[in-house]
Amino acid sequence: MKIIVPMAGRGSRLRPHTLTVPKPLIPVAGKPIVHRLVSEIVSILDEKIDEIAFILGDPAFFGEEVVESLTELAEGLGAKASIYRQLEPKGTGHAIMCAEPSLEGPAVIAYADTLIKADFSLDKETDSVIWTKKVKNPEAYGVVNLNERDEIVELVEKPTEFVGDQAVIGIYYFKDVGVLKNELQYVLDNNIIHGGEYQINDGIKRMLADGKVFKTGTVEEWMDCGNKEVTVETNRKMLGFLAESGATLISERSNTQHATIIPPCYIGDNVLLKNSTVGPYVSIGNGTIIENSNVKNSIIQSQSVVKNATLDNAMIGNHATFDGNFTNVSIGDYSELK
Repeated sequence: MKIIVPMAGRGSRLRPHTLTVPKPLIPVAGKPIVHRLVSEIVSILDEKIDEIAFILGDPAFFGEEVVESLTELAEGLGAKASIYRQLEPKGTGHAIMCAEPSLEGPAVIAYADTLIKADFSLDKETDSVIWTKKVKNPEAYGVVNLNERDEIVELVEKPTEFVGDQAVIGIYYFKDVGVLKNELQYVLDNNIIHGGEYQINDGIKRMLADGKVFKTGTVEEWMDCGNKEVTVETNRKMLGFLAESGATLISERSNTQHATIIPPCYIGDNVLLKNSTVGPYVSIGNGTIIENSNVKNSIIQSQSVVKNATLDNAMIGNHATFDGNFTNVSIGDYSELK
């Protein structure tokens, strides 16, 4: 089994945090988004993963440090890491084809800008499984249309009339991903473009037209990381799930001086909390200092300094300095507000 992870986009909706760090490496509850996503998929599949292929963008942005992080992730899960590049933003279908040497055999394709919580048995007898989440407003999503046997017969983008309420979340299983590869090659060769890009859906639609059987795998939670607001909300949910599971969230190498932690919170190594109240639902990266502050429902990354602040629904990057009484903020890496 393989996992294919397209992650070439820079994540403009999460700026300024993605000006220096690719969005899939932004930490949620102390762990990069892509690390959490891939680890969750591995636990759902519950079988040996031989290879994890990552499709990255420009090496100037997705550099050696990113490659090392992803290689460490794959090897930690007992798999080989393969690194591919999509140097032009030509869409989801094009991104997948950039990993053409790895497109054979059973595989999961997962876009690394979302997190999930799921517990279901993957139907490996079907040709493909598209993971979905039941939503209240299907007109805002791409949804699947099912027949009487609960097989997918159609993909509909933002339907104006009701066809179903199972939204496609961007994670797919293929019994033989080589079939998708052949169909996407046809899409590229014949310049089939929607929205100015080559789309994975056009390959899937060709598989459906050929009679391939698609079913759904429904996730319990689908957590977006598209912008600051939803990323902070996802951090809140993830901390809740981790606390319920009994995970250790506060490093023994953190230091509190006249400080109160209201769980659930993630506190990294060498964090100093001084004369402050932190929590609930706060994640603080390694080496950060919080002093004379009250912080809740926020993400503060590594090696930053926050003083004299009252923060709620805030997101602060790496190596940032914040001193003041603003509340709802979003500060990227290496920023200073004093």
